[in-house]
Amino acid sequence: MHYGFAIDTKRCIGCHTCAVGCRMENHLPKGIWWNRILTKGGEDMDTPEGIFPDVTMSYVPVACQHCENPACVKACPVGATYKDPETGAVRQDYDKCIGCRMCVAACPYTGVRSFNWAEPEYTIDFECGGQNVPAHQKHTVEKCTMCWHRLAKDEEPMCIRMCPERARYWGDLDDPNSEISKVIREREYMQLLPEKGTKPSVYYLV
Repeated sequence: MHYGFAIDTKRCIGCHTCAVGCRMENHLPKGIWWNRILTKGGEDMDTPEGIFPDVTMSYVPVACQHCENPACVKACPVGATYKDPETGAVRQDYDKCIGCRMCVAACPYTGVRSFNWAEPEYTIDFECGGQNVPAHQKHTVEKCTMCWHRLAKDEEPMCIRMCPERARYWGDLDDPNSEISKVIREREYMQLLPEKGTKPSVYYLV
């Protein structure tokens, strides 16, 4: 089994619902975003490129690419970053993490990981999020987990469930009959930094 994502860049409206849903489901500390919605256009978020009326703007959601050949796993000296053999998801064991940030340095996808320099602080003063979400810890690296706690219950990741425009697909890339496999066969797509040899499991439909 090899789970992956496909994101329809023609349908994504940059609403950030997937990013906010991820934050809530995983009870992310203040200032931490595992899923970012980048603007393909002007220099700032939600700004177009060009001069009116000839302007263009689209969105590129970016999170951990859950690579088939993850550089982060090779770089981690203690096995805290590892590839789940059952799902193909690249996961992080906070209890093993020693805060060396070698995985951050090795990952070619800038900004998909964050580091808790201090004891995590939260915007609200009570816990939220899904069941079995591990507690965030000081001096550890964090990133998208593909909502592994939801996968364990045969549920899809929260970003998939929350997308109002049905711009996100998720499923087993090894299954030729899965929805994600079909859409990848039928549509043109791109991947981020394929030249790095990491074989990302995220496909951007164009």
